Amino acid sequence: MKKSSFHILRVGMAITFLWIGILIFKNPEAWGGFVQPWVVDLLPMSLTDAMMGTAVLDIVIGALLLVDILTPWAALVGAGHLLIVLLVSGINDVTVRDIAIFTGAFALFNDSLPEAMRVKLMFWKKKVSN
Repeated sequence: MKKSSFHILRVGMAITFLWIGILIFKNPEAWGGFVQPWVVDLLPMSLTDAMMGTAVLDIVIGALLLVDILTPWAALVGAGHLLIVLLVSGINDVTVRDIAIFTGAFALFNDSLPEAMRVKLMFWKKKVSN
């Protein structure tokens, strides 16, 4: 679907991912404060390094969405990233924001998936349910 609402959501999501990525780069320690202690213990690197990697991921997702390249895959990675954020940050004051970003990213994935791939997925779904 290439309606104007699709492009508004795509650009809004792109700006959100880009902005968050830049904010994380500016102060990774503050953003690391949202990560639950049990997750920090599992990291194979410092929390600051993990946050810097997160910033890069956010910026790449945002850039791909902004220029409308690989949109379904950028949106899917963005949705997966937000699921992980929801898991590692727990329920707090920004959880509702993360849920909104996740649903927006998943909606973009759903609406930008090429029709041929959508048909294949529906065929697979029917095959599995039988």
